[in-house]
Amino acid sequence: MEKERPSKHLHFPKSQWVLLAGILFLAATIRSPLTSVGPIIGNIRDQLQISNSLAGFLTTIPLLAFAIVSPFTPRLAKRFGMSRTLFYAMIILLLGIIMRSVGNSILLLIGTFLIGVGIAFANVLLPSLLKLSFPLHIGLMTGLYSVSMSISATLASGIASPIANETVYGWQGALGIWGVITLLAIIVWIPQIRKKKEVIKTAQKNMKTKPALPIWRSPLAWSITIFMGLQSFLFYTTASWIPVVLQTNGMTADAAGWMLALVQLAQLPMMFIIPVVADKVRDQRILVVAVFACYLIGYGGVQFGSEALTALWMIFIGLGGGSAFGLAMMFFTLRTNTPDQAASISGMAQSIGYLLASVGPVLFGILHDFTGSWTAPLYTFIVVATILFISGMYAGKKRYISLEPKQNES
Repeated sequence: MEKERPSKHLHFPKSQWVLLAGILFLAATIRSPLTSVGPIIGNIRDQLQISNSLAGFLTTIPLLAFAIVSPFTPRLAKRFGMSRTLFYAMIILLLGIIMRSVGNSILLLIGTFLIGVGIAFANVLLPSLLKLSFPLHIGLMTGLYSVSMSISATLASGIASPIANETVYGWQGALGIWGVITLLAIIVWIPQIRKKKEVIKTAQKNMKTKPALPIWRSPLAWSITIFMGLQSFLFYTTASWIPVVLQTNGMTADAAGWMLALVQLAQLPMMFIIPVVADKVRDQRILVVAVFACYLIGYGGVQFGSEALTALWMIFIGLGGGSAFGLAMMFFTLRTNTPDQAASISGMAQSIGYLLASVGPVLFGILHDFTGSWTAPLYTFIVVATILFISGMYAGKKRYISLEPKQNES
């Protein structure tokens, strides 16, 4: 039987509100430095006189940094404390933003990698921090930080081109402006450094000291990892190629861009709603079914449906993507017993997830080049969504990751 939970009313001390403000500022820096690049990549390429391949690599470098850094993040958090590690991550992120905005091609690449490193720490540790600091409000807090992340990402992609083309600041200003938000996040975070380090050290002392099995040997961890990875695959591949597919079907470039914006807009409410709902229901498999249905209608509509209903198909893709992301974030906390475990599964899932995300757009392009049409690549969306559904059904059943020898996950 489940233990009765204490009251979930939002009666937080002042320190918790300060922490929440820091989390929301930090969340605003997770995607915005990435989504600000796409709309002005032509400006960067032309001014620095770099190749299209190198310009395209600017969107791949952060994903590779995520994959490289994520597995080591939980270990660093154990050593330095979670909030102190996040503080260092924000400094690395700020340094990367500054270097990327200088206007030198070498610093552009180095800065982009540092941005990926800083964001990787935040991606991995924020779910664990929420489990530690807001154990009775994980769904609500996950929803809030997801919305903060999504709004800032949409804003970044929207204002990048106007700043680059209509102000004296150019593309450097369009990229550098997010350093201001990062600096504010650092300032708001300062009170957390010492306090949270002490809390985490105390929590770690109270944890079982038995030798633990590697998280990589947990079937449940793998199901969560596959779910996380495939939703990333679908998101980044959709963002990269759906506008191109729509233009091939006769849509103008501007209209195709608005269709992608519609996907992002449809994601926004689900990133808040799904974590809250997932936290309240015992079994999340019904939510996995809803995710799969949205993906199937959306991608199936693009493949087989009427072009007159393209906006509707984009909305369903966005609803599925926002729901899948929110559910993936919740699995990190709902399927673990401690913040330490949450950080470990988050590191594993996001490392592999972003490797898959970096492969997705390339695979989609290769399939198009090989077949000469969009039919096979679009089928890939449906196949990947089906595998995501299967892994999600396993991850959605209420159980917990067990890392102790000779103990089943149940």
